[in-house]
Amino acid sequence: MPETKMLEKLTSQLAIKNEMVREALAEALATFFLMLFGLGSVAQVVLGREKFGTFLCINLGFGFGAMMGVHAGGGISGAHMNAAVTFANCVIGNLSWRKFPAYIIGQFLGSFIASASVFLMYYDALQDYTGGNLTVTGPTATAGIFATYPAPYMSLWRGFMQEFIATAVLVAGILAINDKKNAAALPGTQAFIIGLLVTLIGISMGMNTGYAINPSRDLPPRIFTAVAGWGLEVFKAGNYWWWVPVVAPTLGGIVGVFVYNILIDFHNRPSLETGGGDEKAKKNLETVVATELQNSV
Repeated sequence: MPETKMLEKLTSQLAIKNEMVREALAEALATFFLMLFGLGSVAQVVLGREKFGTFLCINLGFGFGAMMGVHAGGGISGAHMNAAVTFANCVIGNLSWRKFPAYIIGQFLGSFIASASVFLMYYDALQDYTGGNLTVTGPTATAGIFATYPAPYMSLWRGFMQEFIATAVLVAGILAINDKKNAAALPGTQAFIIGLLVTLIGISMGMNTGYAINPSRDLPPRIFTAVAGWGLEVFKAGNYWWWVPVVAPTLGGIVGVFVYNILIDFHNRPSLETGGGDEKAKKNLETVVATELQNSV
């Protein structure tokens, strides 16, 4: 039919051939889902004065948002949705450094657009809750809807350690979920189990710092709030906390990869078990980290 041929021609013309661009777009959509559901759940709890949800709802929002992100972009880019995961992939040689900017741009774009979307959807509620005065701290503070801030009792370096450990646990957990030589998740359930992992981290490690565990989750919304009415105080609050959710997860992600492989995977390789020889084992060890992380995202 002419209509079908026209549609096929239009689809062919609109289809992006560049692999890097397709991966960037996949990261943008995946991160958008993660952040829209995550930040939306925070907005509903805060602005609804906990009449429409509790902290558990926030954990579930980010958890199932991560699940939807994996479904949206996992088959194209791996659905990192996390600059720390992307950085770890590049460090171990699993992802080309030339793709690093594309992944980060995609993640940051999706996160920023999701922040703007939540702001627009809850604009009237924000005005009602704050009386039109958007603040970072105080009884009607709302900047925490978008970016993370430490609890008043937390020091900068204890908060750094919290984010470092939580991100290491996240990455090690993702490796375990996808490790087919171990007790991996059943085929087709990985996205759901990863969502549960994110929820579990929030339930057990979310109180002190808000469990950013992801530079792409924290920095773009913080930039958005800076230009949307909260001002530069979003970078000064918490003793200039803003850099912690960027640096600590980045370092923690790398440690999580190596901890899992050193404690589990290096000792559970087929070539080592079947006595394939020292040289074969050496080559296997050189590629194990890259292979394992690729299977995880």
